[in-house]
Amino acid sequence: MQKNELLYEGKAKKLFTTEDPQLLIAEFKDDLTAFNAEKKGSESGKGALNCQISTNLFALLSENGVATHLVETIDDNHQLVKKVDIIPIEVVVRNVATGSLSKRLGIKDGTVLPFTLVEFYYKDDDLNDPLINDEHCLILDLVDDVKKLDILREKGRLINDVLKGFFAARRLNLVDFKVEFGVDQNGEILLSDEISPDSCRFWDMDTNEKLDKDRFRQNLGNVKVAYEEVLKRIKEDK
Repeated sequence: MQKNELLYEGKAKKLFTTEDPQLLIAEFKDDLTAFNAEKKGSESGKGALNCQISTNLFALLSENGVATHLVETIDDNHQLVKKVDIIPIEVVVRNVATGSLSKRLGIKDGTVLPFTLVEFYYKDDDLNDPLINDEHCLILDLVDDVKKLDILREKGRLINDVLKGFFAARRLNLVDFKVEFGVDQNGEILLSDEISPDSCRFWDMDTNEKLDKDRFRQNLGNVKVAYEEVLKRIKEDK
């Protein structure tokens, strides 16, 4: 399968058409962005690490009942994926208060939440991806049926259940994560985009060391080293 025309370029990936109209090639970039791309950087090898991490986690989730857009991983930086219409809703799942949740509600950073919190954000860079509720989703025509929002919440919680236990066994605390979903030609809602330290927060259970993109956001350094550690633990046999 060969890359043809560039269909889309985002902050972390490029999507290319192929000879099959229902399949795309996703290329993982080394670019780093934060604060809606107000802060930009690059880390050589970051794209390949995210590609490998996402490949492993998508396989794990597929084995546990979460349908994904991933068909196969082609090489270090490229995946073959099903073409989907992305639902313009970022589904954010939180286990521990930090980041924007702590700032918005005054919950102390690091507070373990009494239950898994699922939030929706409008995927729109010009508006800085604002927090939205069910009624906003309907007003903006992001979904045609409120029941689809229940499906997104259910899928978000299922992903959390699988990954939280998986990482706990590897001494990593899954603090929170962002996922996106798309609809394929058959109308099935598939987990899309990626799951990686770019879109998750991982804290070492023993030291609370941050092993995710917060190292870039907060100028902590050693971004690639942190991502390599996450991949190493994912590959550990338990």
